[in-house]
Amino acid sequence: MQRTAFGIAGGDRSMVAASSNGVVGDLATPISPDDTVELITIGSAEGLAILRHSTAHVLAQAVQDIFPTTKLGIGPPIKDGFYYDFDVERPFTPEDLAALEKRMVEIIKAGQRFVRRVVSEDEAVRELAAEPYKLRLIGSSGGADVMEVGGSELTIYDNVDAKTGERCWGDLCRGPHVPSMRYIPQNAIKLMRTSAAYWLGDQKNESLQRVYGTAWPSKDELKAHLTFLEEAERRDHRRLGAEMDLFSFPEQIGSGLAVFHPKGGVVRRVMEDYSRKRHEEGGYEFVNTPHITKAALFEQSGHLDWYAEGMYPPMHLDAEIDDEGVVRKQGADYYLKPMNCPMHNLIFSSRGRSYRELPLRLFEFGTVYRYEKSGVVQGLTRARGFTQDDAHIYCTKEQMPDELDRLLTFVLNLLRDYGLTDFYLELSTRNPDKSVGEEAEWVEATEALREAASKQNLELVLDEGGAAFYGPKVSVQAKDAIGRTWQMSTIQVDFQLPQRFDLEFQGADGNRQRPVMIHRALFGSIERFFAVLLEHYAGAFPPWLAPVQVIGIPITDSHNDYLQGVAEKLREFGVRVEVDTSDDRMQKKIRTAQKSKVPFMLIAGDEDVAEGAVSFRYRDGTQKNGVSIADAVTEITGVIASRAQV
Repeated sequence: MQRTAFGIAGGDRSMVAASSNGVVGDLATPISPDDTVELITIGSAEGLAILRHSTAHVLAQAVQDIFPTTKLGIGPPIKDGFYYDFDVERPFTPEDLAALEKRMVEIIKAGQRFVRRVVSEDEAVRELAAEPYKLRLIGSSGGADVMEVGGSELTIYDNVDAKTGERCWGDLCRGPHVPSMRYIPQNAIKLMRTSAAYWLGDQKNESLQRVYGTAWPSKDELKAHLTFLEEAERRDHRRLGAEMDLFSFPEQIGSGLAVFHPKGGVVRRVMEDYSRKRHEEGGYEFVNTPHITKAALFEQSGHLDWYAEGMYPPMHLDAEIDDEGVVRKQGADYYLKPMNCPMHNLIFSSRGRSYRELPLRLFEFGTVYRYEKSGVVQGLTRARGFTQDDAHIYCTKEQMPDELDRLLTFVLNLLRDYGLTDFYLELSTRNPDKSVGEEAEWVEATEALREAASKQNLELVLDEGGAAFYGPKVSVQAKDAIGRTWQMSTIQVDFQLPQRFDLEFQGADGNRQRPVMIHRALFGSIERFFAVLLEHYAGAFPPWLAPVQVIGIPITDSHNDYLQGVAEKLREFGVRVEVDTSDDRMQKKIRTAQKSKVPFMLIAGDEDVAEGAVSFRYRDGTQKNGVSIADAVTEITGVIASRAQV
């Protein structure tokens, strides 16, 4: 059997290998004459993962040096860093992190080597008798994030003194690792934060302390990453939402359930109104469905078989019990809906359908509810209640290719209208263990999506096994202003639900036929898309989306009425305008408007009043003086109508 060995190159540095069964090893892994070697750079995805996993081991050694009674969990590399879980007597403090980071630098400076040892299960059990979490992993197959086990061999990695060869520390791990600590730049590591985490992510297990860190090939790359994080924090939609008075998450309502304030409500309404307008132009018909339904609907759709963990618990209603405790009428379980598609199917089947009606495009701003675990709820981007801009298209198989092409073009163009322009596409294929339907149907649906995606001339990335249980999907991945990727629209081809709901239409030949169902959420959800745009623009929405588009700033109170008159003229054109009549001085009013990200400020004093003009100040601080009211109105309304990204 051929095995492929990998190396990692950075200057004169080389390390790391991978066996034919996909389990990665390092230079200590035996290599046969039939093996081939492929070098990878330390800055590549594989190289960074190896660097960060090795740094996680340094962290674990430092923790047990300073807190000797600590029990070890797992420590995988993750995007932009790593973490390690620990069972400790008390939570880590910021001072602890500083001490641990200092100890890590000392370990790295010592230049210890990583040495791989193959052990039997009995040997591992004896050697790790004091590590209860590691013992649970021995004999298991592990998982994608469990670096300790997997493959045909059980291995322990020792951190060995470079001079004496003495073992300093060790950990159950399948690897790979850098050959020695000298590959880890001591000035390019940082411990970021701590949190509670359940053992192996299961809330039924023990709660541990997780330490997050990051590691980079150079000090400059670490600095760039930290600068990026600072910018991301500045743009955090939760922070901006509070500063700009857009939305909040009242404790009394519950985790992951937002309320939109008047200014946030304005932005949301404008987003929805423009989307409705484009959907009307695109031939969609609007529907509305209830928030709850009987369990039988989700049994029929398959959601209770495949998605029950993501649903809120049922409400048992309508039972009738007399005074003697006798059940006179059986009740029924009702669920908050996690999806709109089953109800749209009922609309389709409410009467006979003809091929002449297809494609039938049903659209709804439908609020759904999903019971996300508390640990993954994050502002508007991962909520428990949200409104999807949900569409379901019913078409014939012959119409499917053109409809997918048309739909994907519609989706991308509408996202561009909101200011997102940098995309790639991801094709999610079938997971045989988590799906229903015939393989031939899945192949046909997958190839139709692949063909439609290829026509967009965008990069297409394969997500093997990532499809929903009823069909493959293409998702639009959009990059924001600072380069982060967000999953936006999803388009799924579904042959299964039409069968489950026995959907039919009368074909041109008079026979009954089954439609193809295409699921499509363009924004994903209004709330999440709101958050993405808020972070993309750092709160400075383009004028057409801004909650307040113009603010009038009088130099003194005597100019209030004049600017109120200007505001009335703008309101006649639908412009959202306010006049700051507070007691603050003019410069304070300007700073307040800038902090609120208002696109246009109109300033007026005695000279402006005399000339029927205003001083026109832009969000970037530039200003034009002596602009006539008519010209100001024309410029403002023109920019808003054009949806210019200024």
